Amino acid sequence: MSADFAKQRAMMVDGQLRTTDVTDNVLLSVMGIVPRELFVAEVHRPLAYIDEDLEITPADDRGQARYLMEPSPFARLVQLANVRGTDRILDVGCGTGYSAAVFSRLGSAVVALESDAELAGRARSNLSILGVANVSVVEGPLREGCAKDAPYDVIFLGGAVEDVPDTLCAQLAEGGRLVAVVGQGNAAAARLYVKEQGDVSGRRVFNAAIKPLPGFEKEAVFEF
Repeated sequence: MSADFAKQRAMMVDGQLRTTDVTDNVLLSVMGIVPRELFVAEVHRPLAYIDEDLEITPADDRGQARYLMEPSPFARLVQLANVRGTDRILDVGCGTGYSAAVFSRLGSAVVALESDAELAGRARSNLSILGVANVSVVEGPLREGCAKDAPYDVIFLGGAVEDVPDTLCAQLAEGGRLVAVVGQGNAAAARLYVKEQGDVSGRRVFNAAIKPLPGFEKEAVFEF
């Protein structure tokens, strides 16, 4: 018997999102429509709507495992970005494309940046299946962003980082917002960075323990 994914999406919205202070009705509607199950391996599709991170590629000699973020923290971070219909969005670490699919329905155009070529290919395929026309999947180092298409009204980092590099802040438009989880494990926190009069400043908003994004590790400092 096939899973009733539409029912599972509705249960996710009511049981995981609304109960964790996600109140943006447009975002709730979008996450109730985008088929999350499409963005995980077939074997994981029955688990697509549980309140856990789902592995989308395992750790190997190229780097650490990557995950589809748990629905609740993802929705809270997207809500924090306060996406408007005219916004241009840089989705850093798009994975298999789920976040880009959500942003495609919230803003006007999305650049989905991915450092893993295999994941980028899966993102393109998934977005094509959904007929998404306003997302461009770009391959490159996540830390560098995508300067050629800057500036962006919203920059979203799809995993925890140890720091937010100046290269990304420089790609914000005036009034632009960058959302990131900074730190590791339970000590990490969601932070909102805003560009005003050319300067970018950030503030802590809520605790958030999510899986890390590769490429944002601080360089080791050697002491003698």
